[in-house]
This record gives sequence, structure tokens and C-alpha cells, in this order.
Amino acid sequence: MSDEQLRLMAVHAHPDDESSKGAATMARYVHDGVSVLVATCTGGERGSVLNPQMDRPEVWANLSDLRREEMANARAILGVDQAWLGFVDSGLPEGDPLPPLPEGCFAAQPLEVAAAPLVRLVREFRPHVILTYDENGGYPHPDHIMCHRVSVEAYEAAGDPERYVEQGEPWQPLKLYYHMSFSKARVLLLDEAMKAAGLESPYDEWLQNWPDDRPDPAERITTRINCGEYFGVRDDALRAHATQVDPNGRWFGVPLEIQQRVWPTEDYELARSAVESERPEDDLFAGVREAVKAR
Repeated sequence: MSDEQLRLMAVHAHPDDESSKGAATMARYVHDGVSVLVATCTGGERGSVLNPQMDRPEVWANLSDLRREEMANARAILGVDQAWLGFVDSGLPEGDPLPPLPEGCFAAQPLEVAAAPLVRLVREFRPHVILTYDENGGYPHPDHIMCHRVSVEAYEAAGDPERYVEQGEPWQPLKLYYHMSFSKARVLLLDEAMKAAGLESPYDEWLQNWPDDRPDPAERITTRINCGEYFGVRDDALRAHATQVDPNGRWFGVPLEIQQRVWPTEDYELARSAVESERPEDDLFAGVREAVKAR
């Protein structure tokens, strides 16, 4: 029987994404002895300064360096390792018609160019499980959509010795998941709990503007990871991205006690799997643990 350490990789578009999506899950698995690596596709160079207290010229002038410092602080809080894939942030195009993507940015790369560093990282780290975004990127930011594409490409290609032959020895991950935490069902329950407690909900405007025809990710959930006790760690990691997050904003508008009571999980869709597991799952490594022990 193998005593091989379990390994989890989370692929994200920008620094701060790892702290707003799946952070409590990662903190839980780190506590459980799993080796966790965050792959960050871009440096977040074209991100906004969303913290009013930091919206100053000197911050904008050093944004790239600050994003790296913030990422170092966040990964230390979460207890994860982290690697930069080296691409340049594409920004979020705005306008009608939308402007073209900046030349040389991540989302404008050919798929095989964009995926090659991730394939190499998968083959070096040898994750059993990979987390990423769904086909819509979670939301339609060009970098999030490209992050989805390169993650699927790496999952499917890393184990094939005839693909990306210059990127190291083949390794086949066993499961690929998509984040599904931002569901309307979750927001509605948190909104109701806030109002029942006599508190102002941070979700009123969000719910009022939620399109009726927008699919609810809750319908796609296959896997719920109970990690409520790590929500505080998640929030500390998110606050470490001080240029990106308003500490008085919506992200922190619901007391932890309410979140832990109403919806204590982070949720996922199992998108690819080379092992058998019963659904619904409560463990990203369901089926993986048995496969690893059998080696």
C-alpha cells in the first residue's frame, strides 16, 4: 500500500482569485496534510484598485509589485505553495463594441502556448486533483475563460507522452473540478438569514439585478466540501490582497457565524474523473484515496 502524499492544484487567473474561490477548501486540505499548489496564470497587472483607502497614485505606479507582495502574504495565510505561469493580465474589456485584447496578453495567446507552462507544472507537481473555473470562467473575464481552457488542456494532455513532449515526464491527474460557490441558492439563503437577524443584507442589489434566465450553478454541484471553520482563514487571505478588496465591502458583509450556519461548504462540479466515486461527494479525493493506496 502506498503512503504517497495527496496533492491538490488550484489554477487561477489572477492573484486574489485563489482567496475568493476555494480558499477555505485549500486551507482545510492543508490542515489535513495535503500538499496544495496554486498556479497563477497572470500577474494581475491590469487589475483595478478596489480598496478606496489605497486608490493613490503611488499604488497605481507600483501595482505589479504590490500584487506579488499581496500574493505572498495570502499564500502564507493559506499555507499553500504558489507558482506564477508568467503571462500578462488581459484586463476586462469594456464598451460597445468591445475593444480588442491587448497585444501579447494571456487571453490572446494560442492555446498550446498558454497551456505549455501549466502542463509542465502539472508534470512537475503531479497533482491528483485540479480545481479551476467552468467554461464561462465563473464570470466572463477573458483571463478566466482562458484559465478554464488551459486547465482542461493540461488535464487532458499532461498524461499523454506524445503531447507537449518538451514539458517533462507525463503525469495524469485523476480528477478535475469546477468552482460552483457563487450560486443564487446560496446568496438567497444568506440574504434571508441576514434579514431574519435584523441585519442589512449586502446582496439586495445583486439579487435584484440577477437575470431571470441566468442558470444557477447550484444545479451543477456534485461535491460539497465542509470547510466553514476555515472561512476566517479565507477572509484573512482575501484581505491580504489589499489593493483588490475593500475591507468594508460586500465580501465581508455577512458575519462568519451566519455563513457557517447557513452554508458551511464550498461547492464544486466534478468535470472529469479517472476514478469511481459516489455522488454527491463530500471529499475532492473521493476515489482518489483508494486509487493511490492501491498503487
